[in-house]
Amino acid sequence: MTAPDPAPAAAPERLLTPTFGVIVVSAMAYFTAMGMLLPVLPRYVTDELDGNGFEVGLAVGAFAVSAALVRPLVGRLGDQLGRRPLAVAGSALAAISIAGYGLVPSLVALVAFRLVTGLGEAAFFVGAATAAQDLSPDDRRGEAASFFSISIYTGLAVGPFLGEVLYRSGGAGRVWLVSAVLAGLGALAALLIPAALGRRVGPAPTGPRTFLHPAAIMPGTILLLGLVGFAAFSSFLSLHLEGLGIDDAGPFFLVYGVTVLLVRIFGARLPDRLGAIRTTTISLVSIFVAMVAIASVSAAPVIYAATVVFSLGMALLFPALFGLVVEQAPEAERSHAVGTFSLFFDLSQGLGAPVLGIFVTVTGTDRAAFVVGAVVAVASLLVARARLPRPGDPDLEPSPALAT
Repeated sequence: MTAPDPAPAAAPERLLTPTFGVIVVSAMAYFTAMGMLLPVLPRYVTDELDGNGFEVGLAVGAFAVSAALVRPLVGRLGDQLGRRPLAVAGSALAAISIAGYGLVPSLVALVAFRLVTGLGEAAFFVGAATAAQDLSPDDRRGEAASFFSISIYTGLAVGPFLGEVLYRSGGAGRVWLVSAVLAGLGALAALLIPAALGRRVGPAPTGPRTFLHPAAIMPGTILLLGLVGFAAFSSFLSLHLEGLGIDDAGPFFLVYGVTVLLVRIFGARLPDRLGAIRTTTISLVSIFVAMVAIASVSAAPVIYAATVVFSLGMALLFPALFGLVVEQAPEAERSHAVGTFSLFFDLSQGLGAPVLGIFVTVTGTDRAAFVVGAVVAVASLLVARARLPRPGDPDLEPSPALAT
């Protein structure tokens, strides 16, 4: 008698489905709209509103403050209603607020509209990012985060370049208009997300509920510190380059976005294969090296090279930590955990940009923003090495207490 043939291995679950594609297309339109604002807002504040470094940071970071305040609440709402309402309403609200940027040419009005944009940002990101994770097999969380973030970094590659072109040809008003239209298209695409995706079925969880989801606090703290470098890059690179006699920041943002995009496509499995600690370490070391290079060297080729290194770090940081958050959170609380995690992103921009602006104003040089970014990246690395759970650690399992 011969032994029966072993059962064939189960085929891996599909990740790239039509629904996943709809989410990516919606996010690509939305983040292209956001990317257009990056090189234009600082110049609009300095050139047309006569603002200083602190006011640049305030205008750039204002939307992150309002977004941070509502992320966890929006996350809970997403667990109740599903992901589609958040994505549609968030992108639509962003579109309406961006269209208003130029209605009143004052810093106060701009900051007010930026705060409204932040409310839309909170809703859209939580809805779309959680929807992408809902469609992901359990062992491909990092890969799903990488592919979803392709939309983010495509937007950050194309958006700034498009923003520069429109700003030079038609001024800030043309940038606000096109950005608003793209965000509106993101809302229309989000209407195709299945209504039932992520919607809670059955009674709501009982027991005490915290404002911040515990599974996201430590990864979020590391993200916050690591992304201070991004606050420096996005808020002060264009002004730093102008001081060096380089008037067009668009190509540098394009190199940044394309590099991140390539790493996310061809290295999508790296966070899952290397694990959170090793991936985060590579990321933060890259950010540190890039910040030091931008702050200390004035040659354009070196800044281009530093941008590539910085892009590598940024490409790896989010997927490693985001996948860890989703893995530790109970399924019924996934949107709450994502909302909490993305709150730390908002804090890094809402607090990072104005604080960096203070250093720039006090020292009188844009290089100070990149020096601070390098120092904080080291602090983030120390926290990550000490506090992130390692493979086999019980902290990697969803806590039963969190599901009550």
